[in-house]
Amino acid sequence: MTLRQKAAQLVVLPFYGDALNPRSEDYQRYLGWVRNLRIGGLILLNRVQDGRLRHAEPHAMAAFLNRMQRAATIPLLVAGDFERGDSLRLESRTEFPHLMAFAATRDPALSRREGEITARQARALGVPWILAPVADVNNNPDNPIINIRSYSENPEEVSAHVRAFIEGAHASGGPVLVTAKHFPGHGDTSIDSHMALAVNSAARERLQKVELVPFQAAIAAGTDAVMTAHIAVPALDAADVPATLSRPMLTGLLRGELGFRGLISTDALDMLGITQQWNAGEAAVRAIEAGADILLMPTDAEATIAAVVSAVRSGRISRERLDESVTRVLAAKVRLGLQRRRIINLDGMMDQLDMPEDIQTAQEVAERAVTLVRNTGPSVPLSNPQRVCFVLLIESRGSQQGRAFAAEIRRRAAEARIMTLDPAASEAELAQAAEAAKACDAVVAGAFVSVAAYRGSVALAGSLAKLLEAIIGNGKPVTLVALGNPYLLRNFPAVAAYLTTYSTVAPSEVAAVKALFGEIPIRGRLPVTIPGLAAYGDGIQLPAAAAR
Repeated sequence: MTLRQKAAQLVVLPFYGDALNPRSEDYQRYLGWVRNLRIGGLILLNRVQDGRLRHAEPHAMAAFLNRMQRAATIPLLVAGDFERGDSLRLESRTEFPHLMAFAATRDPALSRREGEITARQARALGVPWILAPVADVNNNPDNPIINIRSYSENPEEVSAHVRAFIEGAHASGGPVLVTAKHFPGHGDTSIDSHMALAVNSAARERLQKVELVPFQAAIAAGTDAVMTAHIAVPALDAADVPATLSRPMLTGLLRGELGFRGLISTDALDMLGITQQWNAGEAAVRAIEAGADILLMPTDAEATIAAVVSAVRSGRISRERLDESVTRVLAAKVRLGLQRRRIINLDGMMDQLDMPEDIQTAQEVAERAVTLVRNTGPSVPLSNPQRVCFVLLIESRGSQQGRAFAAEIRRRAAEARIMTLDPAASEAELAQAAEAAKACDAVVAGAFVSVAAYRGSVALAGSLAKLLEAIIGNGKPVTLVALGNPYLLRNFPAVAAYLTTYSTVAPSEVAAVKALFGEIPIRGRLPVTIPGLAAYGDGIQLPAAAAR
């Protein structure tokens, strides 16, 4: 391989799984990356369309990958952020809840099962590099980007689920790569590193007892890769140097002290935590100097490759250092068997996806995770659902959020009033909803608050918080169902009852309704502390109504 080809093998660029005409400009750009630049791999992302994330259709995505793999001289390493199985990036009926729901069940066997299912999905789809599990310890309630993507605030609990996921993936019947992220721990930050450089100011002793524990567990369990975080950790390096570009953190700590020998991947190099200070080429060179092997999503692929080549020729990066990373990338491809089989079986692919038992497992996790934190009255289960107003506060107009919730309510209480509002609702619509709620005996407010890049917050958007405060002020008992961010009770401490699902996916909506109607036992326990209101491990345990 030439020096330029070696540098290109470290570069992994984004694709969206679209069905593209081979003569289209987009297709030709991808073909240029693969055939001319000879990049090392691709990572599947969601495209934003009309303000919504659009998930790829599996067959279209796989057909595109087959074309790219046929064009590649060296097989492509294809990655996907399958934190919740394939449903995070693709159209799928196997919708696992966010990871915090798994910890609420107190059963790592469910995380092991998710690892097995995700690995099978990944192999079938031709996306065998799984960028999961998340090993961050979410010990900051104001974290806008980790939050429910983390299992827990308890490092031992995070470790148990991380270990279970990795073991499940590796025991799934075929080769995959799994990735612990985001090293050395993104949980204790209040800034989204997509938007700026985040900082964890904890002392080295605290890092050793908290943040690093799940990564040590992941390494012991045989994680194939570790992804870096664009966060500064002053206890480990200078206050303006992100871990991604830090030799003390990657080579000194991760390689040296923790003994990790697998792939080190940067987080996406197009995030503002990197691009605010460095251009594509300089960021890439610094990442390799620090100890990274994979350059994920640089803003300019050609400039990145050229910068690495120039750094090697000038002696800034030794040829031996470059060869170390290239060898790890090629060894990973061999371990996956890509030199023998890189083409996806389109006819047999769906045999491995959306299995009924997988869909049932996702629903089981959602139901076992439901946690009842407060229950004045008691308000749960609902005593007279027909006289309850259901107010669904969703994150964007046109979203699928709330649809499963509303459908499940209609099946059980056809006369109940259901109102769905989003941040674009007018003042008149908000006032009308607040007034309508006065006519009901009680109110159930379903608040959808997920985690998304570049949002910078995990609060109710727009005027929805003001509406909920007005409804609470009406004097009728309000049951707040947090579909997503479990810390939401901090903003509305006066509610009569509080139920949380830790996720916005449809199975969690269904589970919430079943819990409200007393159809399932409520047995989840908080994997986090809600400051001043609920302790880690809290959760009112209720049997199903039929069992009382």
